[in-house]
Amino acid sequence: QVQFVESGGGWVQPGGSLRLSCVASGFIFSSGTMSWYRQAPGKEREFVAGITLGGGITNYADSVKGRFTISRDNAKNTLYLQMNSLKSEDTALYYCNTRPGASSWGQGTQVTVSS
Repeated sequence: QVQFVESGGGWVQPGGSLRLSCVASGFIFSSGTMSWYRQAPGKEREFVAGITLGGGITNYADSVKGRFTISRDNAKNTLYLQMNSLKSEDTALYYCNTRPGASSWGQGTQVTVSS
């Protein structure tokens, strides 16, 4: 059974930083691309960042480019998202997964950016 457990969210003031983690199980984590997604209240889930199986290629949504860094540790089946210079518009529930159309999603981790 595919499972994702996201953690590391919380409340932070604008300009602050957070590091999210996602532990995956039930499939071969090192076999493919992993991504972070987020969903703000009243909005569709959107892509945030992705990383290839070996970590050699990353890509980011324009809105987070230069502020967020995605990484992975295949030995620990764990995906990370370092988020710096956070803005209020980054407030959302953050999820990890292999693809946007996946049928199984974790609970997500809430990130709230406000003063």
